[in-house]
Amino acid sequence: MRKLVGDFFNDNLTIEVVGTARNGKDAIEKIQQLQPNVVTMDVEMPEMNGLEALREIMNKCPVPVVMLSSTTKQGTENTLTAMEYGAVDFVAKTSGTISLDLHKIKEELVQKVEAAANISVTKLKRPLETTYKRDTFKVEKSFNTPPIKKQQPVTVTPIPNKKEWNKVSKKIILIGTSTGGPRALQEVITKIPENVHAPILIVQHMPAGFTKSLANRLNQLSNIHVKEAEQGDILKEGVAYIAPGGYHLKLRKIGTSYGIVLDQTEPPRSGHRPSVDVMFEDVSNCHDMDKIAVIMTGMGQDGASGLKALKKSGNVRAIAESADTCIVYGMPKAAVETQLVDEVVDVDEIAQTIMKYMY
Repeated sequence: MRKLVGDFFNDNLTIEVVGTARNGKDAIEKIQQLQPNVVTMDVEMPEMNGLEALREIMNKCPVPVVMLSSTTKQGTENTLTAMEYGAVDFVAKTSGTISLDLHKIKEELVQKVEAAANISVTKLKRPLETTYKRDTFKVEKSFNTPPIKKQQPVTVTPIPNKKEWNKVSKKIILIGTSTGGPRALQEVITKIPENVHAPILIVQHMPAGFTKSLANRLNQLSNIHVKEAEQGDILKEGVAYIAPGGYHLKLRKIGTSYGIVLDQTEPPRSGHRPSVDVMFEDVSNCHDMDKIAVIMTGMGQDGASGLKALKKSGNVRAIAESADTCIVYGMPKAAVETQLVDEVVDVDEIAQTIMKYMY
C-alpha cells in the first residue's frame, strides 16, 4: 500500500516523496526528522492508529494531513473525527482496508496532496467553537467547554440596486462547501437556533456514505434537526438536509410545499455530484421563497455560476466565508469575484449573519 501511494508521485513535478512509515508511532518520528510539507496517512494502522497519530502530530509537529479512509460505517465516522482533529482532507479507498485498486483514486489523491501543500497549519489547529443541544449542554460544560466568543456586529456593505429585504417572507438557506467543510459546518450549524423559520439545504463535496455520518454527527451537536436528504423529503423549517454523496440535490413543488429530488442522471458538474452550482441553479426556479446563500471553504469555484442564477431569480442575500478562516479560499473567492456577495465574514460569524436576515 505504501509503495502504491508513493508511486503515484513518481512523475509529479511539484511533490517529492521523502519517506514512508509503517505505523503511527513510526510516522511521528519520521515527521519530526524529515519535516515534510504534507503527510498522507491511513486511518487504519497497526500499533498506533491514524486517529491517535493525528492527535499527536497536530500537538507535536503540526503538518497538513490527507487521510486515506475505508467506506465502512466505522471508517466514515473515523474520517469525520480525523477532520475534527485537524486533517485537511481525505480520500475514500475504493475497496476496503487493503485496496489493491488504489490507482482509481490516484488523480484525486495527487490533487488533494498538491492543495494541502499550500495550506496554513495554523488554520487546521483553530479550535472549534461549538454550542451543544440543550439536553447535552450541562454534560459538556462540566468538561470545561470554552465560553462561546461574543459575536461582534457585522458591517453590511450595501450592493447598489438591491431589492428591499422582506423579513416576513418565506425563506430557504442554502450552504455550499468542500475542503475543510465538515469543520466549518460544525461551526455554523451548531449555532443555528431550533426556531429558525427556514429549511436548510447543504452541499458538502463528499463521497457516498460519508454524508450520512456527517449528518448524524451534526444532528447530535445541533439544536436543529440535521439529516441526509432522502428522495421525496418535504422541506420543513428548522431541518437541515445534506445532499448524499453521488446525487445532485434539487427541489420540486408539491402543493404549497417543496419536496427533495435526488438526481443521479445529470452528470457531475466540474467533477462534483452533489454540486453547489446545480443546487443553486435549481432553487433559483423557486420564486416564492427568498434565499440566503452561503459559500464556505473549498477548492475550485463550485457555487459561483449558481450564485449568478440565484441573484437573477429574485431576492437573495449571499454570504461568503473570509480568507482568514477558510482552509482553502477557492470557492468563496470565486463567489466574491462575481461581485454578487453581500457579506464576507469569518466562519464563526456566519450563523449570526444568516440569522440577521431571518428576523
